Amino acid sequence: MKRKIVLFILVLFALSVPLFAQEAAEAATGGAGSNTAMWRYIAAALAVGISCIAGGIAVGQIGAAAMGAMSENPELSGKALPYAGLAEGICLWGFLVALLIMIL
Repeated sequence: MKRKIVLFILVLFALSVPLFAQEAAEAATGGAGSNTAMWRYIAAALAVGISCIAGGIAVGQIGAAAMGAMSENPELSGKALPYAGLAEGICLWGFLVALLIMIL
């Protein structure tokens, strides 16, 4: 239950940031902004938010499995590191997608 509440708060925060950024952009341009800019901010926030949440879940499961394996055989500690790195790469891909959304 606590995990669902934290996830809901994170999603709510990720969706509120683009709306505040849109208001700031409209204030800077004098209200001449278009509606597509708001959707860009929302799409970029969702790309980063969802990929980071998925990467965090993957790293958590990989870390738990690696600790269990290392408790039985300490020589396996170096073999779990690449898998954790691959899971963290999900977050980087989300950031790159968001960057491309904002640039193009």
